[in-house]
Amino acid sequence: MPTERIKVVTINRKALHDYEVLERVEAGLVLTGTEIKSIRAGHVNVREAYARPEDGELWLVGAHIAQYPQGGIYNHDPTRPRKLLLRREQLARLVSSAAQKGFTIVPLRLYLKGHVAKVELALARGRRQYEKRQVIAQREAEREMGRSMRSKGSRR
Repeated sequence: MPTERIKVVTINRKALHDYEVLERVEAGLVLTGTEIKSIRAGHVNVREAYARPEDGELWLVGAHIAQYPQGGIYNHDPTRPRKLLLRREQLARLVSSAAQKGFTIVPLRLYLKGHVAKVELALARGRRQYEKRQVIAQREAEREMGRSMRSKGSRR
């Protein structure tokens, strides 16, 4: 079986900064023709997006997919809610976990897997300001240790 090619269209770096990721899930997207063409062109932003359960379904809200220039009258609304496709068990687990206080479902990245658009969702807990500073300080310390180890290794 050939491996499917994955082309990452956009990454939500802000989500990795603002949230502590607890679980990751891959979901499909229900799109129109002009939306997938715009995604393939890379005109998408998921920075302010989140997933909201509604009537037993999960919807991606706040994602901006720019209108396709050659779309004409068939163009789409750039910020319309888009239905997410998940297995029933995954959906039930995500919705029940997200119902707890302080948890949310945010998109981490949007990518093309073969010919299909997928979004990587994360069950996440919001970080407080001091937690964000601690994570940044820890990352900087690890980076500095790595630099010093590499420089010591090259001297020998």
